[in-house]
Amino acid sequence: MEKRVMTDSRRRKGLIAASAMMSGVLVLSACSSDAGDKGGDSSDSSKKSQAQVDEAAAKETSKAKIAILPKNGATNASINNAAKVTVAEGTLTQVTMTSEGGKAVKGTLAEGGKSWAPDAQLERSTTYKIAVTAKDAKGLTAHENASFTTVAPGNSFIGNFTPEDGSTVGVGMPVSINFNKAIADRKAVQAGITVSSTSGQEVVGHWFNSQRIDFRPDQYWQEGSTVTLKLALDGVEGAPGVVGVQQKTVTFKIGRNQVSTVDVKTKTMTVTQDGKTVREIPISAGAPTTPTYNGQMVISEKFKETRMDGATVGFTDADGKGEYDITDVPHAMRLSTSGTFIHGNYWGADGVFGNSNTSHGCIGLNDKQGADDPKQPGAWFYDGSIIGDVVIVKNSKDKTIKPDNGLNGWNMNWADWKAGSAA
Repeated sequence: MEKRVMTDSRRRKGLIAASAMMSGVLVLSACSSDAGDKGGDSSDSSKKSQAQVDEAAAKETSKAKIAILPKNGATNASINNAAKVTVAEGTLTQVTMTSEGGKAVKGTLAEGGKSWAPDAQLERSTTYKIAVTAKDAKGLTAHENASFTTVAPGNSFIGNFTPEDGSTVGVGMPVSINFNKAIADRKAVQAGITVSSTSGQEVVGHWFNSQRIDFRPDQYWQEGSTVTLKLALDGVEGAPGVVGVQQKTVTFKIGRNQVSTVDVKTKTMTVTQDGKTVREIPISAGAPTTPTYNGQMVISEKFKETRMDGATVGFTDADGKGEYDITDVPHAMRLSTSGTFIHGNYWGADGVFGNSNTSHGCIGLNDKQGADDPKQPGAWFYDGSIIGDVVIVKNSKDKTIKPDNGLNGWNMNWADWKAGSAA
């Protein structure tokens, strides 16, 4: 009896335990099943909710895509073409560009509001900021900001050129460009320079040194023609790490053909225009000990009055002072860098002109002090001459002037001139 009770008791306990275990399995299974079902419902619901949020966000975001150049943080940017703002799928509504200190940079919208660019060349070595706003077709706005720094003077070069834009010059005027830094890649730089004439004359550049290149045709420019100089040097690497910044077009006109020939032996100058003699003028050229250069020289500067001090060109006395110092030389026109001029002379006797060569190398014409008498030969010649006119000197005992001493490349033959081209 006792044994049976214990057996029954154990059996009940076993059934209870088994039931509990089964219940546990069912509970766990049920929880797993419920969680799975609920998880599935929750995930779907969450996905739907997120999709709705994304869809709503997409509907609220402007489709306008703004692009700013140069890229944010760029350095050594061009001062000509680098800055530009464009927009796709929208229209620019506001572009603000400022330099250091907040100074506004003027610009213009183009292409119906699809692009913007500055109106003028930027400054070198300057940081600029650009803030842009655009709208899409639905009127939703988009914003973009960027800043960049332009190329520094130390990393760029420029060319100072003559003649000036819009000027009228004589038939001997070359295009002369002097760079502020030595050019290592002459071929690349010359490829960025174009000089052409309406006359159809072939124009070739000649490098005198690493910083100077002149352009001219074989013969003098044709009178009445127009010459165009195009500088496309922006971004051109002239030397390692040094790029050009110029992008410019210059035009000038060739006037009448005036060539004046100075005969040192006969002490006369014959002035011709378009091949016809218009006047013969008595002159006084360089003395035997200080003769005038021979050769073709081009008038490069004009001064109604100027000072001439011998000390500046190496003519000094025992005390180191200039052998001459005339503060009011009338009607002076430069023919060479080294100091050769053709000018009025009021200190010499009237009988000197046409009879004696007495100067330190300049060509003198009779004139009056004050440069106010238009009837004097010096005044007449000055008033009728323009930059670029040719003065030829012959029969002097001195050598021919060097082609790079002034704008005097005509003293080099065409074959040698072309040999100095890097094109």
